[in-house]
Amino acid sequence: MSKVAIVFKIYPVAGRVDEVMSRIKDALKPAAMQADDVAFGIKVIKARFVFDDSEGTASSIEEQMKKIDGVSEVEVEEESLI
Repeated sequence: MSKVAIVFKIYPVAGRVDEVMSRIKDALKPAAMQADDVAFGIKVIKARFVFDDSEGTASSIEEQMKKIDGVSEVEVEEESLI
């Protein structure tokens, strides 16, 4: 079975970047995560997950992230087989 790497772009509520990053790290255990400046003090979180290629895993992770307090929006930025 192949592995999939997905990078999610997470938009936190203003001023809650560190809190949201901590909650994602505790709840979902991403392979990597960083906060990037977008513009005018706005930050976006990019979280990379690696998992076995099974149906529904990516959407499950996305739904779990949307439920985290302080997350405004989530989108898939990149998806690839590894």
